[in-house]
Amino acid sequence: MDIVLLIKAAIMGVVEGLTEFLPVSSTGHLILTASLLNWHGDKVKLFEVVIQTGAIMAIVSLYASKLWQVTKDLPTQPQARRFVANVLIGFFPAALAGVLFIDVIKGVLFSPVVVAFGFIVGGVVILWAEHLQRQGARSHIRDVDEVRWTDALKVGLVQCTALVPGVSRSGATIIGAMLLGFQRKAATEFSFFLAIPMLFGAAAYDLYKNRALLSMEDVPVFAVGLVVSWLSAWVCVRWLLRFVGQHSFVPFAWYRIVFGGLILLTAQMGWVDWGAH
Repeated sequence: MDIVLLIKAAIMGVVEGLTEFLPVSSTGHLILTASLLNWHGDKVKLFEVVIQTGAIMAIVSLYASKLWQVTKDLPTQPQARRFVANVLIGFFPAALAGVLFIDVIKGVLFSPVVVAFGFIVGGVVILWAEHLQRQGARSHIRDVDEVRWTDALKVGLVQCTALVPGVSRSGATIIGAMLLGFQRKAATEFSFFLAIPMLFGAAAYDLYKNRALLSMEDVPVFAVGLVVSWLSAWVCVRWLLRFVGQHSFVPFAWYRIVFGGLILLTAQMGWVDWGAH
């Protein structure tokens, strides 16, 4: 068993868990972390997708009572059926786009420079959305159970932009939902629920498509990444729910802009060789 690989897997798991549900792009951070760890190749790209399921298990465990209640009520309660339908409607656009374009995206866009621009542009959009909130933009959706199918579809279309590394799936869905009239907490929770089919589906698709890359020797590395991702995401989500109740997303916007600028600066000056992913 390669201890160095296990340590790298644990580091990547921490990064995934802490960034998956924040509007800062987990994929972007994983690409940069893998470059710094000098850990490259198709198997690493697959690992990055698969450990997202660990982060999703944090959502499943934290919202277990909600998900169980929806499951029980599905045959008899229209509200439960509407909730499931909205999640699936929001999931579909990005899932279709991912299946059609994922090879192009991975081959062309998975690079630190693209990530840096994604960070910066996403940060500017967050600042704009929060400015509209301060100007009194109307927020009429206070809870995920109030979401209409048209709202879910619009958020799902916005989620497609997150296929570009650095944009952030959570950032796109949370900020997109806020611009569409969701209150901050409702936008955050709807983003959580959209992540369940999105990330499970992406992991299952990538595992099936790239199954020839894997062997039994990879099980410990993937297991460490999954478990660490689950634990760190569980801590992060609990903190985020408290944070959005009292604060805006402006600090994340400035973090994205400064971090993206630093990536571009270090790459341009040659201080850090980010390399190809």
